[in-house]
Amino acid sequence: MTDHYFWLTDAQFAQLSPLLPNKPRGVPRVDDQRVISGIVHVLKSGGRWVDAPSVYGPKKTLYNRFVRWSDKGVWQDVFHALASAGGPPAELLIDSTAVKAHRSASGGKGGSGAQAIGRSRGGRTTKIHALVDLECRPVAFHLTGGQVADCIAAEALLAAMPAVNLLHGDKGYDSDRLRRRIEAIGVAPNIPPKRNRRWKPCFSPALYRGRNAIERMFGRLKDFRRIATRYDRSATNFLAAVCIAATVSYWL
Repeated sequence: MTDHYFWLTDAQFAQLSPLLPNKPRGVPRVDDQRVISGIVHVLKSGGRWVDAPSVYGPKKTLYNRFVRWSDKGVWQDVFHALASAGGPPAELLIDSTAVKAHRSASGGKGGSGAQAIGRSRGGRTTKIHALVDLECRPVAFHLTGGQVADCIAAEALLAAMPAVNLLHGDKGYDSDRLRRRIEAIGVAPNIPPKRNRRWKPCFSPALYRGRNAIERMFGRLKDFRRIATRYDRSATNFLAAVCIAATVSYWL
């Protein structure tokens, strides 16, 4: 029975293929479609790399390809290329979600802080920060430890944000500094003000109604078990896994 295995369709692989690194001269590379399908299967199932089904070929090949292309930024580049292909949307949503870090994620180089693992009310967690369009499609990601405030992490996402007209965020993004930063790049912030504000900035509840799109996106990403729980020691590898899940779920 193979109906529970993940396989990229020929149409999906046709979109991916032009974005993959060129094969080294004289070195034949194992079938990309099969290997990438195997990598996605591991991310979806949440299994260990050593337990990957043999239909995808050597287990070591799957893991080595995932790690090597993570280090080179290939998975992130593929995600960004596909996400930007249609041009920037008029509006974006910003938010974050926390995922628990499994004990196997401990011991990364430089310690937990250097690998985007921190302590929050949920224990050892990583926060996935994202920019998403109104159709639930993510366009950028950033990782931090779970204790990092959303309004602080937003700075990194703004640097990666395409030219849009409007940015929606929840009250966690209501800071004067962040509002000024958003406005400085020509974007209007639509963020509900905190209750303790004396001066209430402009806010449209009607436009804000579509914000659940980002919650739905996070929910779909967490259908990938290796995203719902972080097993990777390396933040680079975990970010690559997030980009792969987003690419398969929304851009292929």
